[in-house]
Amino acid sequence: MAEKYDNVWDALYDDSSMAESLKIKSQLMIRVEKYIKENGLIQKDAAAIFGVSQPRISDLVRGKIDRFTIDMLINMLSRVGIKVDIKIKKAA
Repeated sequence: MAEKYDNVWDALYDDSSMAESLKIKSQLMIRVEKYIKENGLIQKDAAAIFGVSQPRISDLVRGKIDRFTIDMLINMLSRVGIKVDIKIKKAA
């Protein structure tokens, strides 16, 4: 019988801390990309708004998760007035 996982990151990484970090980064990246799409921004304009270079926006929309830190993504969202709430709870 196949194992069941809560998310793709748990399936890919045995290290639960790495899986959790990647899960958080992916959620933040998805939210940044959603903002870009909702506002019809081209990469150059998105870069100016988020305070990064255009190649960084390109990396984001191509899913280059390893090129971003959680801090950077939170800062990008903060620049456009999106607040990030963090829940801390004991693992199941």
